[in-house]
Amino acid sequence: MSEARIAAGVEASALVRRAQALGDFATILKKGDPERGALLLQVTSRGRHAAFLERVLGVEGNYQWRAVGPTESQGSAEIRDFLARRTRFDADLWLIELDVALPERFIAETTSTG
Repeated sequence: MSEARIAAGVEASALVRRAQALGDFATILKKGDPERGALLLQVTSRGRHAAFLERVLGVEGNYQWRAVGPTESQGSAEIRDFLARRTRFDADLWLIELDVALPERFIAETTSTG
């Protein structure tokens, strides 16, 4: 049985508040559908790309975060192309930028808590 899904707009706001409460920067770059939009996090540290995380429905019926798209070693052209494809493909997508001091820790905590 799957767990109830939090509305995308509510979860986007919570992610921004979580980062800001830790003294980090967060902003919503693109608002999607407030109820059912997909969430894509662009995790950076001091403006340097660290990872993209996307909320997905797992095989067990629960939502979790997984790494997608260009890795930290890829350049800005690959990142731009990835974002252009994603926003063109999914008009309901939420894009949230999180510039955090410890991206590896943030990513580990986010992907392990679902």
